[in-house]
Amino acid sequence: METSARTDGRGGSARAHSPATAGSTHAVVPSPIGRLTLVCADGALTGLYMDAERPRPPVESFGARDESVPLFVEAARQLSAYFAGRLIDFDLPVRLHGTPFQRRVWAALADIPYGETVSYGELAAEIGQPTAARAVGLANGRNPVAVIVPCHRVVGSTGSLVGYGGGLDRKRYLLRLEQRGRPG
Repeated sequence: METSARTDGRGGSARAHSPATAGSTHAVVPSPIGRLTLVCADGALTGLYMDAERPRPPVESFGARDESVPLFVEAARQLSAYFAGRLIDFDLPVRLHGTPFQRRVWAALADIPYGETVSYGELAAEIGQPTAARAVGLANGRNPVAVIVPCHRVVGSTGSLVGYGGGLDRKRYLLRLEQRGRPG
């Protein structure tokens, strides 16, 4: 099943699609948290990876590098505005590949409002599986489109910063950025 996905950080959703069969392309864009590798296939983002992020697919799987792809140009523009504190709502097509459980978690991530956090347990309850906090954490760690699908907004049960594939310094940076730019 193919449908477009848009994430807005305030109630938008990230819906999963069938795996892409066409080739992927990628671009690398600068950011305050280091270089970001964007990957797309069939007109939708399928990956946003940070340098030294774990887990990270092999670079060979990203396809040819081509910064001129219109989706990459628009994604770079929106990411630049986000990091400058001028954008809180991403409007980009996203295609997420994962298990049905992972896709449910990632869709719930897209519903976490900008500048707010939820715990892994709260996210588990949100998807109707209140005892699955650890599984939610594992799915969160496999989010293939970091920042845009805001996995950085999930924290430990005490509000502590735990588990981020891009590193806790980056998670802290993203959360502080959003706290400073949070509307009224």
